[in-house]
Amino acid sequence: MNRTIKEATVKRYHCDSHDQLRTQLADFMAAFNFARRLKTINGLTPYEYICKTWTSEPDRFILGPIHQMPGLNT
Repeated sequence: MNRTIKEATVKRYHCDSHDQLRTQLADFMAAFNFARRLKTINGLTPYEYICKTWTSEPDRFILGPIHQMPGLNT
């Protein structure tokens, strides 16, 4: 995963400041976790896979995955 992040951000784009890099990393992680479907988890996004696991085995989690969604959590 570290190589994937490095290739998608640091090696591909030049950032002038740490704030710009933080923004770029946050955007990449949001796209990866909520939009990219992975073959290794049967075509689900990482977030969908976590939600599916949470519904079948909730005792494995301290917090529900809804607390990890970006935006307002009410």
